[in-house]
Amino acid sequence: LKGFPEAIETVFPKTAVQLCIVHMVRYSLNYVSWKLRKAVAADLRAIYSAATVAEAEAQLAAFAEKWGEAYPPIVQSWRRNWAHLIPFFDYPPEIRKVIYTTNAIESVNMSLRKITKNRGAFPSDDALLKLFYLALQNISQKWT
Repeated sequence: LKGFPEAIETVFPKTAVQLCIVHMVRYSLNYVSWKLRKAVAADLRAIYSAATVAEAEAQLAAFAEKWGEAYPPIVQSWRRNWAHLIPFFDYPPEIRKVIYTTNAIESVNMSLRKITKNRGAFPSDDALLKLFYLALQNISQKWT
């Protein structure tokens, strides 16, 4: 997916691309031993739970100073993706809790995959669309 956010911005120039914070944290923790995961995760939390971009940048600098030598790929990843992480700070904390992860989108995708994976084929495209329509109706009722 290298270059994906830039491709989106090229096609849709007014789009704000927000990377999933949860995925950034998971990716970062892949480099960390089990023994230190809680400490590293807490320091990463200080970055994305900061009140402002300036505070988040200061937290990222503190993280880099503390963990940068032991885990340079983590710091490099956060700095490389920083432009696509900071749109998150344009929203109030209440909204951030909802958008900091793509889990809701992934949940819908999983539900749609679940209903199609055991079916070998569909008699027509309309049959698949009708199945998706009904599934999305059920999914939306769960969330309301």
